[in-house]
Amino acid sequence: MRRHIIDLSKKSYWEQFKPSPEFVVLFLPGESFFSAALQGDPSLIEVGVENKIIIATPTTLIALLKAVYYGWRQESMAENSQKISELAQELHKRMATMLGHCSKLQSSLSKSVDAYNSVAGSYQSMVLPQIRRFESLEVSSAKTIEDDVMTEIDISPKKMNLPS
Repeated sequence: MRRHIIDLSKKSYWEQFKPSPEFVVLFLPGESFFSAALQGDPSLIEVGVENKIIIATPTTLIALLKAVYYGWRQESMAENSQKISELAQELHKRMATMLGHCSKLQSSLSKSVDAYNSVAGSYQSMVLPQIRRFESLEVSSAKTIEDDVMTEIDISPKKMNLPS
């Protein structure tokens, strides 16, 4: 058994696959085989560990496989957590850019409403009275101009609470 452990260790299976654990499992199909081997050489476990060989019986193999599965699951979760973090950072960056555009749009809409209201105010206070004078002299066309053709807009864009 000692000889087999050393020969198996020389094959360095862990170097052939990356990433992989740096050990090889030597499976013994029964607890009685392991017990008999330990009676003949009580240092087999230590020799195995020194040579990166883990000796497993059906009972210990199941526990080892569950531990490996748990480790892989933890690694997968860590990778997913990293990806989630990266996605969240990218989403935050994109939201900041979009909110910057929203702020500019809000400002532009406010300026457009102000500009329109200036035109409407000028129409109401300066142009419409002049047109009424023409109508009173019966110089105007057959069609009369309504007072509410151009009225001010009293709705402005809702203020957004943008993060600073």
